[in-house]
Order: sequence, then C-alpha cells, then structure tokens
Amino acid sequence: MIETPYRGEADRERMLALVRAQPVENIHVVDQPYRLCSWAFDSPANVALWEDERGGLLAWAVLQSPFWSLDYALHPTAPPTAHATVLAWADARAGQLANTPFGREVWFTAALERQAERRRELAGAGFVAQDSGEEAWTQVLFRRDGGLPVPPATPRPGFAVRPLRGAAEVAAYVALHREVFGTPNMTEAWRQRTLDAPGHRPEFDLVATNAAGELVGFAIGWWWNGPDGPVAQVEPFGVRADARRYGVAWALMFELLRRLGAAGAAEVRVMTDNYRDAAYAFYQACDFQIVGNVIMYRRDVIADLRGLPQTSEV
Repeated sequence: MIETPYRGEADRERMLALVRAQPVENIHVVDQPYRLCSWAFDSPANVALWEDERGGLLAWAVLQSPFWSLDYALHPTAPPTAHATVLAWADARAGQLANTPFGREVWFTAALERQAERRRELAGAGFVAQDSGEEAWTQVLFRRDGGLPVPPATPRPGFAVRPLRGAAEVAAYVALHREVFGTPNMTEAWRQRTLDAPGHRPEFDLVATNAAGELVGFAIGWWWNGPDGPVAQVEPFGVRADARRYGVAWALMFELLRRLGAAGAAEVRVMTDNYRDAAYAFYQACDFQIVGNVIMYRRDVIADLRGLPQTSEV
C-alpha cells in the first residue's frame, strides 16, 4: 500500500464510497457524512489514505478529535498488513498531536462484536476492550422498520417541531448542541458543512422550539439509498434539560420517523451507549429493536511528552 496525503473534498467522497461499498463491515455508514464534516479535517495531517499502484483506495483513517475516536475503513482487497499499518499510523499521529488542540490523552475505536479478527488485531496493537469492569462501555445498534406506523405525538402547548432554517439557524443550533452534550466540540463550520453533505435533507433536519422561539431540541435524519432500499439514521438527537418533561423528545422522534417513513425509508437506525438507560428505554418504546453490539477499544497516549515533536496546528 502507498500512503498518500488527504487532498480535500474529492478524497472525502472516496472515503465515503469505500465505507458504503461494504456496509455490513462498517459501523458508521448512513451517518458517515456527518463524521466526515468534522473539524478534525481542518488539519489534513489528521487524515491518511492508502492506495494501490493504480490509485485505487485501499484504506483510510482519521483521528476524530471531536469524538476522541480513530475512524477507519479497509477495502476487502487490502493486503493482510493493512490493519496493522493503519493502527501504527494512528499511534504515531496521536503522539504528534499531544499538546495541540487536536490532541487527546486517550483515543477510542470501535469494532462490531462479531468481528473477531479485527478485535484480535486491535488487542495486539495495544487497544484495550472496554466491555468489562465497573466502567464498561459498549454501544448498541438499534433498527426500526421504516414501514411501521408512527403514533401521534404532540408536545405541550408552547412547544413546536419544524425543520431547521438552514444557515440562518446554525449559530443557534451550535449553542444548543453544546449545552445538550456539555461539550464545545460542535462548531459552526462543522454544522454548516453538514447542510451540504451527502445524505443531508433539510426536511429531516428537525428542531424543537419553546414558546419564546428558542431552539430546545434537535433530531437529524441522514439518508442513504442503499442496495436494499433507502436507509436512514438518526444522528444526533437531543433535548435541552429544561424541555425534557414536556413531550418534546417524543414529538421530535415521531415527526422524524413519520417523515422518513413517508419518504420510503426501508429502515431507520440509531446508536447509543450501553450506560444510557433512559435512551435505551426511549428507543425501545419507539419500536427500535437491538440488532448488534459494538465493542469500544481504548488506546492511551503513553509517551514522554518532552520528547514528542510539537506542532502548531489548529
């Protein structure tokens, strides 16, 4: 494999195509455009691609600082050493990012529970499975048949659900997203890019408002015309704490599901963490069914920071 630098939007399209060419082997498929819009791409060195001698894409990887995550994909024809090559690159890049805005003390990556060989290789490269112990962390894949009926759900008086007003509400959305998740990771540039990303459709980019007209919730549905029919995924979904007792979450989710079903979605997917009991119960009450488990792996950045090359990347 020949390592090549990331060259912008054209490479981003190739990365998405590689994931969607083998959807059963990748976790983020429908919602991958959301991740490919993140500010990790503001530094091209956070991304690596590997090609064959004819320029065909065999693998890619990105250290996703907003998610504290190593995202990557491998082509079925990539050489047996491809996975080890990707993990070695990530280890080296993680060290280079120490003491920069992109740096993290630990990085996580994910594997489907059934991907025994990938999980074995992750462990061999120093990644530690997080599926046991007091602070166990796994994720769950949920699926809902797109043709299932959607019950009516109306929030309390004063609240309403409607599509985001595009770029005009990006700043308000970002402020809400940061408040809901308690992190500054969402940025206006990232959210703006999502509006033009593959699979984004304005009618599935929903927000909830209160009586004062403030944004208090959001639910974004991503769309992909997959080989077995249209597939949608909810990502992200959240409601401000002071609006969680008024039926806002139900109204957002059911309106999104209604719109996705009317558009012909064969199925709707969502993911959540194993420790989020309220989310578990909510999705199951919305007729989502568990279809798979995702094992999270942790890799600590262990190094003498005084000996690491420092960068000024922002």
